[in-house]
Amino acid sequence: MKKTLIICAAGMSSSVMAQKTTDYFKSKDIDIIVDATTATEGNKAIETSDFDLFIISPQTKMYFKQFAEAGKRVGKPVVEIPFPAYIPIPMGIEKMAKLILDNMPD
Repeated sequence: MKKTLIICAAGMSSSVMAQKTTDYFKSKDIDIIVDATTATEGNKAIETSDFDLFIISPQTKMYFKQFAEAGKRVGKPVVEIPFPAYIPIPMGIEKMAKLILDNMPD
């Protein structure tokens, strides 16, 4: 099973996106789960967790550089989420799923 972590400002919108994207993957028989955490926990999560991919919400893009550097130190990808992929409607969820699939390491 592959794991993706959304890093967001407060974790509320990202929790909704994480659940909806996980449900989308389950409906397609894709073995990926998505979870969420706050920006204040971002560096720690990247450096110590077992997630395969870290994606940064639009509202925390100002921290992207520091998260990307943390990812580089541990050899894990860190990717920005474009706003159209961060909308909790079917079109947004599909874009989020594609972003994850396109950036998930083998």
